[in-house]
Amino acid sequence: MSEPDSQTGAGSAPAEPAGGYRVLARKYRPASFDDLIGQEAMVRTVSNAFETGRIPQAWILTGVRGVGKTTTARILARALNYELPDGAVKGPTIHMPVMGIHDQAIIDSRHIDVLEMDAASHNGVDDVRQINDAARYAPVSARYKVYILDEVHMLSTAAFNALLKTLEEPPPHVKFIFATTEIRKVPVTVLSRCQRFDLRRVDADVLVAHLAGIAAKENIEAEPGALALIARAAEGSVRDSLSLFDQAIAHAAGAVRAEDVRQMLGLADRVRIVDLFEALMKGDIAAALTELRAQYDIGADPAVVLGDLAEFTHFVTRMKVVPSVGDDASLSEAERVRGRDFATQLSLRVLSRTWQMLLKGVGEVQASGRPLAAAEMVLVRIAYSADLPTPDEVVRSLSDNGGAGATPVRGGGGGSGGGGASATAQSFAPRFDAPRGAPRAQSAAAAMPSGEPVARRDLPEAQPAVVIKSFPDLIAFVGDKRDINTKMALERDVRLVRFEDGKLELALLPSAPKGLTNELQRKLSAWTGRIWMVVISKEQGAPTLREQANDRQAELRNEVMQDPLVQAVLKRFPGAKVAEITQQGEEPPLDDSGLPPPDMEEED
Repeated sequence: MSEPDSQTGAGSAPAEPAGGYRVLARKYRPASFDDLIGQEAMVRTVSNAFETGRIPQAWILTGVRGVGKTTTARILARALNYELPDGAVKGPTIHMPVMGIHDQAIIDSRHIDVLEMDAASHNGVDDVRQINDAARYAPVSARYKVYILDEVHMLSTAAFNALLKTLEEPPPHVKFIFATTEIRKVPVTVLSRCQRFDLRRVDADVLVAHLAGIAAKENIEAEPGALALIARAAEGSVRDSLSLFDQAIAHAAGAVRAEDVRQMLGLADRVRIVDLFEALMKGDIAAALTELRAQYDIGADPAVVLGDLAEFTHFVTRMKVVPSVGDDASLSEAERVRGRDFATQLSLRVLSRTWQMLLKGVGEVQASGRPLAAAEMVLVRIAYSADLPTPDEVVRSLSDNGGAGATPVRGGGGGSGGGGASATAQSFAPRFDAPRGAPRAQSAAAAMPSGEPVARRDLPEAQPAVVIKSFPDLIAFVGDKRDINTKMALERDVRLVRFEDGKLELALLPSAPKGLTNELQRKLSAWTGRIWMVVISKEQGAPTLREQANDRQAELRNEVMQDPLVQAVLKRFPGAKVAEITQQGEEPPLDDSGLPPPDMEEED
């Protein structure tokens, strides 16, 4: 945000208070829409509303701390009541080139017609009742009575309910402005009566320019790198950036340098972070550990170092996908130049693996009683995995070195931690799948014999009777009818005793749905057009289809685990395991929902 208007005009900072120093966050608090930064969408909407006279009875402003919610509320109150001594302004306006007769009192929160209430400490029904009673009376001196409720989500449920009627149909001279950081805690009955504005985080480059302007007005020399560090640490909050800048000025006791800001925030040097990243990507464990120890000795927090490494990994990944992100003003020259080199040389696979390991490592360091040792072990894992081949590269090399004719194995992703892998073995030649997005009906139609006469396919005569020859055919028939629940019950909860076309004798497991036999008999009779008999037998019956599939899977797993190539892969990747095994033409195993697992559906 920028500096407020003075009594004579905009653009000059207010004088120092008689009581002492005034912090930058208050000294340069905006007082007009022209001073707001990073909220162009909101300013445009309010500007158009004021110009056309379409002013709502209530606004609600939401966003993270320090983006300007309360400040914007005061600016709105000032715009609603803007008047000049000569009476030239007759209504609400966003154009406020000089201070009006009510403006200073509104900015100082002491105007009698602009009530600013903290809902965190005034959250009861009695507080809202006072607002309802006072709202009936006309303003004393201003054009509108304006009620600003900060942190409105702190109101009790009863207080919200007491406010609803006045909020929906307030007197024409009353306006409400709410501010909150927890918009989800505000009842929808309140939200529906307000115009909502989401104040966005301010971009780092905008914050850097804003801080540079304030440094010039304060006659303080500040390095661009120092301002970039402050803007990055503020995470889009203008108030946080000004508070940190105030602290940096006091810490430096002179020119604000990047090194001073790093020491103040406990950050590692960005150039040294890049050096550490380069050592990890080269697999140079000794250099990486030496660099981490050196940063630790000068006061860097190991968790912060890993967090900075993760942030730089994310930046390199983004630059690889969207090269224009390298133009960010908050980045140092070393980050931009070397980041582009890394983005060109490293693959997305390596970057994503490094990101995952760092993300897990930060949590390990924070939970460890010895943060430095935990951070060193994380770096060891990353450096060790940097030059590891991918599982498909291992399979290819093993196959090329005498593995011809062995079982093809499809590699899984990297395991958690130090380069482990999860392999999915397949017992036969890889199946061919139709291109993704191709209609399945096309493949089915292509499989039909081309020599079949067209007339025979188009005969309108009576269709042949539905003949079901076996229990598996019956389950497939139920599946074609899209009755998933019945199909699952037949596979999981039914032991077949005898089967004939039109007659089914079953033994039910305790987990079978109630009324399954009656429901199955009714549905089969309706689907086939003839009477079916479904009876319950006292005999043991054959194992369920689910049990038979599990037995086949166990036998297949034992067979695959004995394969020399699979054993070679497991030996090459300690901690790896065979996740799933499928055969050519075999459907993936079903889970409890009756659908194939997502990873099997996406399998090539």
